[in-house]
Amino acid sequence: MLLVLCVDLDDDLGRKTDVSTPVVGRDAVRDAAVSLATADAEDSDLNVLFEGVNIYDRIDPNETVAVAAITGTEGSDVAANRAVGEELDAVLDGLSTDGDARALLVTDGAQDESVVPVVRSRVQIDGVRRVVVRQAQDLESMYYTIKQVIADPETRGTVLIPLGIVLLIYPLSVLANALNFPGDVFGVASGLFGLYLIARGLGLEQRLDEAVDQLQSALYAGRVTLITSLVAGLLGIVGVVIGVNELAPPPTELDVFVVGRRLAAVVNAAVVWIAAAGIVSSSGRVVDGYLRGTFEWRHLNAPFYIVAIAGAIHAASGWITGSATQNYLFVMVTAGLMLGLASTFAFAVADARSREEAS
Repeated sequence: MLLVLCVDLDDDLGRKTDVSTPVVGRDAVRDAAVSLATADAEDSDLNVLFEGVNIYDRIDPNETVAVAAITGTEGSDVAANRAVGEELDAVLDGLSTDGDARALLVTDGAQDESVVPVVRSRVQIDGVRRVVVRQAQDLESMYYTIKQVIADPETRGTVLIPLGIVLLIYPLSVLANALNFPGDVFGVASGLFGLYLIARGLGLEQRLDEAVDQLQSALYAGRVTLITSLVAGLLGIVGVVIGVNELAPPPTELDVFVVGRRLAAVVNAAVVWIAAAGIVSSSGRVVDGYLRGTFEWRHLNAPFYIVAIAGAIHAASGWITGSATQNYLFVMVTAGLMLGLASTFAFAVADARSREEAS
C-alpha cells in the first residue's frame, strides 16, 4: 500500500482553519486544501495538499493507495516532530496496511523534510516530493515581491532610505564642486548615513519621535521648564567657554574650539529665520484651534516661548563668536526667561477664568 503523506510541520492547516488533523482520504484532503486557500491564499501548504490529491489521482488504479495530511505544531521543532509521529501513528492505525505500507512525502521545503527520520521509523519511504510554486522561479514573482516590499511602510523605510542616501552622495559631491562648496561632501554624506544606520540599529527613531512629541506638548501646554532648562543649558555652555578662556595660553588653535565657533556662527545666522518660521507655524495652529473650537489660552504660549528661546540662543551663539557682548547675553537671557514666565502666568490665569465662565 502506498501512502501519500502531505506534511505541514508548523500546523498552518490547524491554526488557520477549523479542520481537525490528521486528514485521511482524497475528498477530505481536497476539502482541507480549499478551506486553507479560503483562509490564506498565499500559504504554500495548500499547494502541498493539492499536490497530494494530484499524486493520488495519477497513481495506477491497480495499486492500493491512500492520501493523508498530517501536521506538527508551531514553535519547537522537537514538539512538532513528536506531533507528526503521533498523527502518523493514528493514520496507520486507521488503515489496513498489513505491514507493507510505503510512504511518499509531499512537502513545501527543507523544514518540513526534517520529519523524514520520524516517518522512516514507522514506515518505509519511497520518495520525497517538494512542491515549488512555479511563479517563484521567474521574473514575475520578483516584480510582485519588490512591489510588496515597497508597499510595506516598515520595509520601505528600512530599505529605500539607506539606498537613497547612498545614491545621493555622488550628485551632492558634483553639486558641491560646481558651487565651490568648502568641505568634504563625501565625508558629511557618509557621516549622515552612518548616524542613520546607528539610529536604526539602536531603535532611536521611536525615541526621537517621542522627544519631538514631548517638545511640542511642552511648547503648546505652557510648561515653563522648557525655557528654564534651555537657559540652564546655555548658562552651562557659557560657563565652560568662560572657564576655557581663562586658560593660559588660550587654546584658540584647537580644532574643537574652531569647530564650535563655526557651529555657533551657523546657529547665530539661522536662528532668527527658524524662529520666524516657528512663530508663523504656531500662530497658524492657534488660529486653526480657534476655528475648530478647541482653542485654549495656554496655546498662545508657543509664539512667546519661541521668541524667548530664539533670543537666548541668538545671544549665546553671538557671544561665543564674539559678535555680542556679555551684557547683551545677560539681558537677552533674562528677558527671555521673564517673557516665558510672564506669558505662562498670564495665559494660565486667562485659561482658568474662561473655564470658570464656561461652567
